[in-house]
Amino acid sequence: MRRRLLLVVGIALTGALLTGATPSPDPTTAEDEDPIRSQQYWLEDYGITQAWETTRGAGVTIAVIDSGIADGPPEFEGAVIGGTDVSGVGTPDGRTPVDVINRNHGSQVASLAAARGTGEDAGMIGVAPEANLLSISLGFGASATVPFSEQVAKAMVWAVDNGADIINLSFTTNRTGWDESWDEAFLYAYEHDVVVVVAAGNRGSGTDVVGAPATIPGVLTVAGVDPEGRASIEASTQGITIGISAPSERLLGVTLDGKVEGWKGTSGAAPIVAGVAALVRSAHPELNAVNVINRIIQTARTPPGVTRVPDPFYGYGLVDAAAAVETNVPRVTQNPMGSLPRWIELNRRKEVGPQPTPTVTPVEIPPLPPAEPPAAAAAPGLPTADSLRYGTLPLVALSGAGILVVLGGIATARRVRSARVRRSPGNL
Repeated sequence: MRRRLLLVVGIALTGALLTGATPSPDPTTAEDEDPIRSQQYWLEDYGITQAWETTRGAGVTIAVIDSGIADGPPEFEGAVIGGTDVSGVGTPDGRTPVDVINRNHGSQVASLAAARGTGEDAGMIGVAPEANLLSISLGFGASATVPFSEQVAKAMVWAVDNGADIINLSFTTNRTGWDESWDEAFLYAYEHDVVVVVAAGNRGSGTDVVGAPATIPGVLTVAGVDPEGRASIEASTQGITIGISAPSERLLGVTLDGKVEGWKGTSGAAPIVAGVAALVRSAHPELNAVNVINRIIQTARTPPGVTRVPDPFYGYGLVDAAAAVETNVPRVTQNPMGSLPRWIELNRRKEVGPQPTPTVTPVEIPPLPPAEPPAAAAAPGLPTADSLRYGTLPLVALSGAGILVVLGGIATARRVRSARVRRSPGNL
């Protein structure tokens, strides 16, 4: 019977709001530059604007499985092409945020991946501004009527069935294991050639170790760095499953009411990488998911001081969108982030297959001798041959011998007595 691990506690979004105000213009920028665009430092620093000379992600669909992408902000006009709700409390299109505390989270995540701005050079713009979005709303903790593990499994399958090329998961369960239903859901994504990008989690939010789904083999787990490219201690978690790093501090995100606010966390680092994956898939539609992931990690920039990769703080390094799009990378056949089928084979209960039919070599046994015929029935009270042989005859023999011994003793005694009489003094 399949085990069910209900993840009803320890679920955390991997981003935190920093301020409720629209970011102030950077005083070092030109007066005619949009104040929001000027603060999106990752666009230039991580090769994204250079990659836009080749592609902006057209023809690729990113599924954001989160609290829901708000319907209304102009940055999402024409970007969201479909959605659904798996929480049991949202709207059928997945556009009504369902989380009570973090209702902006899904919109912030989506804006980093594929926001389209508010004009040609105005408003927040995502890494892949021409990519399409799918909004799948799920609830965290008590904000849903459906168990969280069931929501995620259902959301993964729906995303695949509705055309997702990339799935972004910006949450953690704060535990390394996961429900067995996720085995099938993530396998379904891999079998349908979907890139799955997952946030590593944040120490500042109480995540001390990388937890599922970032521990599932085959996903591209994203750690966070500060604006200088150093591993973020508060806005990221470190571990051996890290595949790539991206900015997780001084980020911007679009809220459900259309504001652009600052936030931090690997919840933002993950969609930046999901956007890079969309650029790669758009520029190289012939590549499968395994080679998209491989391109991203093989073209990453090694941080100063790192001598071996993967590194528990940075994975294979800092994501470089231009290099991932433009570099000639040899193709691979195995997912560098691991094999979920192999993991399942080693760690889940195996099904018992057909057993071989045993072969037995016949052994010849000599026949038993024929049984003796039964003895004739005798009258009750008469001795049988066996009783005579083993009972009566030995008894008679022993009795006869005893009688002879007694008689011999009597005769001897008489002779002795007679001899004494003859020798007595009276008879001399």
